[in-house]
Amino acid sequence: MDLELDGYIACMYEGEAERAILDILLDNDKFKFSREEILEEEPIPRCKPKDFERNYLRKSFKEKITLLRVIDSRSEQFNLSKAYKDKVKLITIITAPEIEMLIILSENKKKEYDKFRNHKKQNYMPNDFCKEILKYPNVKSYDFVREYFSDCDKLLFAIKEYKRVSKIKKNEYSLYDLIEW
Repeated sequence: MDLELDGYIACMYEGEAERAILDILLDNDKFKFSREEILEEEPIPRCKPKDFERNYLRKSFKEKITLLRVIDSRSEQFNLSKAYKDKVKLITIITAPEIEMLIILSENKKKEYDKFRNHKKQNYMPNDFCKEILKYPNVKSYDFVREYFSDCDKLLFAIKEYKRVSKIKKNEYSLYDLIEW
């Protein structure tokens, strides 16, 4: 399933780790679009639909806007008002269970994570594993992720691995789909 981007692009992120990954990929020209093609040339922090409408959609745009939401939740809704529904193409980029899975994959520790998670409780998340086992206490911070993936090839490897090992549902996109391979 090929990802089609219409008109202007807005790129919304969930947290600081996601923002760091988006910045790395944008700075290294790895996406199917450039930083100059996204609204305000910066990823946008996650916000409510009404705030997005007020802050970004009240300007007059000649073309449709593609809103890329980089989040880990498959069920989170983002319902725009009727006035903007036809002006925005919403695409959710799933990073489930969470973006820190990219660090586990780049460390080649997925089997260890799965085994450890099975011995722990069900809600044991990748960031817990990164903090407890890999000893990365600031795994969710922008600076840590930016430094950890300072070699963009390391990040691209992790994104390819995520695509290979994850259960990506039909009609669902991951970071892999945004990259110009």
